Amino acid sequence: MQHFPIFIAVQNRQIVLSGGGAAAVAKLRLLMKTEAKIVTFAAKACDEIKTWAAQDRLQLVPRALSSGDVSGAVLFYAANENAAEDARAAKIAEAEGALINIVDNLAESQFITPAIVDRDPVTVAIGTEGAAPVLARAIKADIEAQLPTNLGILARIGKAFRDRTSALPYGRGRRDFWSDFYFRGGPRAFTKSGPEAVKTALSDLLDMHMSKTPRQGHVAFVGAGPGDPDLLTLRARRLLDHADVVLHDRLVTPEILELARREAHIIDVGKTGFGPATSQGDINAMLCVHALKGAQVVRLKGGDPTLFGRLDDEIDACDAQGIAWSIIPGITAASAAVASIGQSLTKRGRNAAVRFLSGQDINGFADHDWTLLARPNEIVALYMSTASARFIQGRLLMHGAAAETPITLVENASRPNERVVTTTLADLAQCHQTHAFEGPVLSLYGLLPRAAAPALQHILQRDLA
Repeated sequence: MQHFPIFIAVQNRQIVLSGGGAAAVAKLRLLMKTEAKIVTFAAKACDEIKTWAAQDRLQLVPRALSSGDVSGAVLFYAANENAAEDARAAKIAEAEGALINIVDNLAESQFITPAIVDRDPVTVAIGTEGAAPVLARAIKADIEAQLPTNLGILARIGKAFRDRTSALPYGRGRRDFWSDFYFRGGPRAFTKSGPEAVKTALSDLLDMHMSKTPRQGHVAFVGAGPGDPDLLTLRARRLLDHADVVLHDRLVTPEILELARREAHIIDVGKTGFGPATSQGDINAMLCVHALKGAQVVRLKGGDPTLFGRLDDEIDACDAQGIAWSIIPGITAASAAVASIGQSLTKRGRNAAVRFLSGQDINGFADHDWTLLARPNEIVALYMSTASARFIQGRLLMHGAAAETPITLVENASRPNERVVTTTLADLAQCHQTHAFEGPVLSLYGLLPRAAAPALQHILQRDLA
């Protein structure tokens, strides 16, 4: 083992990073999970780092690192993506007493970020901050069972070969090569003929990747579901793990974004009803620009992409540029909300159909067939209806809907801060005003939570009498 894994106390201590590009972003995403004071020096920082600085998640100093900047820091990262600047910055940090890490320069780094199951030189460090040693041992045993004993040999051979892979394109080109080696070509060659065959396989594999036609860009329209990461499909999780670029809506939760590959370029293209928004034209353009460069793009949409997600606009933009695309369904908010209240959207003898409607569209409040909706036993899942609650209430009452029709409002369906509020059509607008919902609200017209239904129906019948 050339690096002994340790866990350094960083709470309220300073970590300094030099750099403002993609390499810096990848490191900062990890460092910001700690309780350290993070200071970033960059004469030219990307927008993502500027945003984090504006959110007080780190301190951004808009200039190159100089003497005195690393004094008192516990760790230092050089992530300038420039060998000369990294060497200059690391020399300053070392002189001022910090442990240094130079991104993609293992030889000159004094430490590596931990990620001890020993498959030397592959090591896995597991920490529970001292809270659960029994759990750490159990995890270690699980990982031991999963990692093949020859993995260390493959890694040593791969490490000696690493310089030759610099001829491959940075990023996906190199990742695809090493993925092929470690998960396909390397194990096959080792099993067949031992370590010497692995070296030959590496050279052959490199030649193949050097002559390979660059991978075409692709856009995957992925449903992020209502917010709970456990409700993502397996395919959605796999695509997030391999994405180069992720464009996500406002309602996609941070826990789901955490599943994206750390090096992925994550772009918030969220829309706020009647508020600040990224235009649809800009979103279309971004999808196409990244895909035409060969990126594997995930367009991450809250709920299901086929439902109120402007999907067709984005598919048309891809088609116009000849960009391949696919759709990965997600659980829509109505399914999560009705599950939360223990009900079903259809029920024999009550309703054979259910309607999914939006409270607003690009022209303002959305109009519907109110006479049809006002009939008894209609079940409707209303999306984006907070701002239009009074409009919807008035239209339904005007067309003969019963004032006592039950409505269940589910805010943040499936999330830890989910809130369920029951009301009636007569009190719908006042209910929205009273509860001041801030998260996404799904209105289930005609439904009550199963446990509350009998009691509330009794009260309604008594009031009507």
